[in-house]
Amino acid sequence: MSRSTPENRVKKLLDTMLKTERVWFFAPQAGPYGHAGIPDRVACVFGRFVGIECKADKSKKPTALQELCAKRIHDAGGAWFLVYDEETIEKVREFIHDCRRASQSVSSET
Repeated sequence: MSRSTPENRVKKLLDTMLKTERVWFFAPQAGPYGHAGIPDRVACVFGRFVGIECKADKSKKPTALQELCAKRIHDAGGAWFLVYDEETIEKVREFIHDCRRASQSVSSET
């Protein structure tokens, strides 16, 4: 049975939004078989790699390994987000819409 923690509620809100926007994503395995620092959600948004780290609230900060992973994702041309409420999840939605518009613009030019 899944525990209903504040962070899990954020993950559920994020998952619902990603499904609504029809974005492919997955939740990497956590724990002893996972890799420390990997974001809670990994997605592909119109060809862009996206990592999304979920926190229970604004006061919770990414770990040093999560920050290093975020830097590596950015350095490789991907995007990384920290979400902790509906407002920060909305920023991910805006990114998705921007990517969708850019993708449609490129496809209409060809």
